[in-house]
Amino acid sequence: MKTDIGVIGMAVMGSNLALNIESRGYKVSVFNRTAKRTEKFVEERAKGREIYPAYTLEEFVGLLQKPRKIILMVKAGKPTDLVIDALIPLLEKGDILIDSGNAYFKDTEKRLALAHKHDLKYIGMGVSGGESGALHGPSMMAGGDKDGYKEIEEIVKKAAAQTEDGPCVAYLGKGSAGHYVKMTHNGIEYAVMQILAEAYDIMHTGLGMSADDISGEIKKWDEGRLNSYLVEITWKILKRKDRETGRPMVDVILDKAGAKGTGKWTTQSALDLGVPVPSIGMAVFARIISSYKNERMAIAKNLNGSLSKIDISNKKQVLENIEKAVYTSILITYAQGMHLLYKASKEYGYGLDLAEVSRIWKGGCIVRAKLLNNLKEIYRENKDLSHLFLSVKFMDMLKNDISGLREEVIIAKKVGIPLLVTSSALDYFDSFTHELVSANIIQAQRDYFGAHTFERIDKEGIFHEEWEE
Repeated sequence: MKTDIGVIGMAVMGSNLALNIESRGYKVSVFNRTAKRTEKFVEERAKGREIYPAYTLEEFVGLLQKPRKIILMVKAGKPTDLVIDALIPLLEKGDILIDSGNAYFKDTEKRLALAHKHDLKYIGMGVSGGESGALHGPSMMAGGDKDGYKEIEEIVKKAAAQTEDGPCVAYLGKGSAGHYVKMTHNGIEYAVMQILAEAYDIMHTGLGMSADDISGEIKKWDEGRLNSYLVEITWKILKRKDRETGRPMVDVILDKAGAKGTGKWTTQSALDLGVPVPSIGMAVFARIISSYKNERMAIAKNLNGSLSKIDISNKKQVLENIEKAVYTSILITYAQGMHLLYKASKEYGYGLDLAEVSRIWKGGCIVRAKLLNNLKEIYRENKDLSHLFLSVKFMDMLKNDISGLREEVIIAKKVGIPLLVTSSALDYFDSFTHELVSANIIQAQRDYFGAHTFERIDKEGIFHEEWEE
């Protein structure tokens, strides 16, 4: 008996993905560095299923039919490298390694080169959707060896989330294309989460609304144009009560947010490419600021003041503006992320189809949202669109509601509520929609102290001014 595919790494994501693939009619072999985890999995959740355990890598490789297809669901970084190094001597020409962890895209390029050195095929395939997605159908973003992808295409198409547009998986391009798209997906995810958190802060701190009332408001958004996974889980979170105290669960959770690093990678890569993604960057900084809990408490105490409340004489209008602000700032965040993908595709030769990226993000993944239908259609009409702001259709989606974003920012600033991501989205929009910005002053300053030169608006050439008499 030989299995169709193998999964290494039996933590939640790996075990759920193994169960998912088996449920589509495939035999799956599984391995985990810690044998007890494998034993527990096959004796409990995988009992009676066509899932076959191995307790050494040699045994695991021996279970697989050729060409061997091996999914790595291992912690990113050195742990992944250690597994690959141990596997290589056991594999043969044409065997396929599929790295489905949150790998840094530059690591993927190195692993591709190593695999090719040993005549192996390598696929970097980002998997999004959390533990539920892995079990029931994630969004999967593949890159690397195209012929290797063809070998696993049937399996991953059946295992992926399904929408009216088809399975949420695709081969996106050569090299590290899949992991780069997954990294950018996570950057957008950071920003959208922070946008929703900031809207909650305005309603809770500024308007004095209860968690139940805010939940009801956000649920209405989810029933309309803001329908999305992150909006859905936010209103559900706000409804949950703590079993110990009976208080809203959000009120007993410490305001310190963790991070795994993908938002930081997105921001770093954008800086390397010279692409502005301020909303993603500020989402990363917002999480870092939240970790300074002791400092924040001490500083707030020293100020010996409290935030004032928002004037609620026109609460209905304020809430309408908050919805408009969330909608437009999320759209602007997508514009930043898609612009980064466009630039990265040109720089690294990925050949990304952004309509296809939008399509496979429609289901299974964390950023899945109704508005991705619009983005998919915009990119289908113009496959080489460099920036969504250049699309009349996209700007039509923004222009009637951008005033609500302005009003939310103004109101929040008046009462001292931080809007790191929401404010940055507005500033990004204003920067791109101004024909003239203040960079002439910056360039004059640079030329003054460093003779960095400048260009003129009235004639060609490079110039320097002797600023000191």
